[in-house]
Amino acid sequence: MARIPYEDEIIISWVELHRDARYLSELLHKKAPWKGIIAVTRGGLVPAALVARELDIRLIDTICVTSYDSGESGAAAQQQGSVQVLKGVTGDGSGYLLIDDLVDTGKTAQAVRKLLPKAYSACLYAKPAGRPIVDAFVKEFKQTKWIHFPWDIEYKFATPIKDGGRVVSGP
Repeated sequence: MARIPYEDEIIISWVELHRDARYLSELLHKKAPWKGIIAVTRGGLVPAALVARELDIRLIDTICVTSYDSGESGAAAQQQGSVQVLKGVTGDGSGYLLIDDLVDTGKTAQAVRKLLPKAYSACLYAKPAGRPIVDAFVKEFKQTKWIHFPWDIEYKFATPIKDGGRVVSGP
């Protein structure tokens, strides 16, 4: 079994994600006008909606891809497989924003860029291997950091230690 290359993890909150999307929107606004947005599913859907609101863009399409294999039952899918395009878009992307949540290894971004070479590619977060493939991003994380997005996690009450709560290691 291949070793999962993540040594560390971070949880992105809804508040942080929204703040970072507004900051990305500010960067993108300076490069306007845009014809529309193409969101990379599924991770790019929420950031695309936030950017669309901030820039008052009404034309939104999706390019639907899959690259992460399903993890073991109930676990996050951390093994990237081959990129499959489930639904494309017409054109070369000229005048469009291509929005995703994260560029990790760059495999997905490269595949999408081949289909839409003239789109302006922007994401919230980047890792070193994928960073050169996108035109804009907000924050960079180490390649070995696993990022948990708010739509992938549950928040629940934690019993205080003095009342019998315990520290649980790892995800």
